[in-house]
Amino acid sequence: MTNPILRSLSPLALLLASCGSSISAQGADPAAAGITVTDVATFDEPWAMTFLPGTNQALITEKKGKLKLWTEGTDKTVDVSGTPTVDYGGQGGFGDVVAAPDFAQSGMVYLSWVEAGQNNTRGAVVARAKLVLGDAPRLEGLSVIWRQFPKVTGRGHYSHRIAFSPDGKYLFITSGDRQKFTPAQDMNANLGKVIRLLPDGTPAPGNPFADKGGVSAQIWSYGHRNLLGLTFSPDGRLWDIEHGPAGGDEINHVEPGKNYGWPLVSDGDHYDGKPIPRNKTRPDLAQPAISWNPVIAPGNMIFYTGKAFPQWQGQALIAALGSGGIVRVKIDGEKATELERIDLGNRIREIEQAPDGTLYVLEDGEGAKLRHVVPKG
Repeated sequence: MTNPILRSLSPLALLLASCGSSISAQGADPAAAGITVTDVATFDEPWAMTFLPGTNQALITEKKGKLKLWTEGTDKTVDVSGTPTVDYGGQGGFGDVVAAPDFAQSGMVYLSWVEAGQNNTRGAVVARAKLVLGDAPRLEGLSVIWRQFPKVTGRGHYSHRIAFSPDGKYLFITSGDRQKFTPAQDMNANLGKVIRLLPDGTPAPGNPFADKGGVSAQIWSYGHRNLLGLTFSPDGRLWDIEHGPAGGDEINHVEPGKNYGWPLVSDGDHYDGKPIPRNKTRPDLAQPAISWNPVIAPGNMIFYTGKAFPQWQGQALIAALGSGGIVRVKIDGEKATELERIDLGNRIREIEQAPDGTLYVLEDGEGAKLRHVVPKG
């Protein structure tokens, strides 16, 4: 049965509210932040980007189903063939892309997208394939290794971000609650969870709920809403960044077996104004390192480790859809502090660190620019 809160909203209102449609002008402009920003290429609804290790090339997904290979220093892109059919609409379509830890030897890449199910249902999947480079780049042997369960109606909160552990042994996936609320607390569903697998897609040994079997054996943590960033900090800890409802975006230190509270608690409220108990009212649940109200509506998050911006070393850099730029955050133990917002004048879907330590950001939507961020001067 559909949640009554969802029934009170139109699909468009629900999607806009959940992804932070407004842009705040409270950030510093690029010059004041000590950066220079240059537009280098254009994409159609890009969603994710990853640099290929040992190369000057990056893969970029577009939500409607295209995978682009872009060469740094040019505005040229080439379509990669062998891509899957995606279920495009709302927040759904082609999702994340990352290179396997052993990419230099295997050429393997991992991708996520939304696939259709029966009776107007759909869900995210993760697959791997070999990327063959050359004049006509292509994917070979594309094989799905994980699926959201169950498939449900609607077109929101897929999450489907991918991250490998620093040692390359484990594959982590974010699985959103699909705007259905209660599955985030249901251990018989993998919605509203962080998943830990082996690189071949089987549940990783030692997962906290392995003894329950089924999809529970995949689960690393639960009680999540819509996780659009997942990354390891330089000290090896796993962090996510999540969209809250009307308020309550948050960064979490993701630890095995912990319950992050959704939809029992939040630092935001339902879109119809109905209050949700605050995180602090449930100290038995994992607490966010930081939360935002109003929201920043994150696109993704990285930890900066390069040399181009030495003053940003070890900080979290967030692509912000709602606040239209980059948000810098300092992580200190289990707490986080916002340091700066840099206004780029448009919704930012993705931020990535280049091999030379400079940054690239992808705007959101049609005609979106890939923008190169370098130190000023």
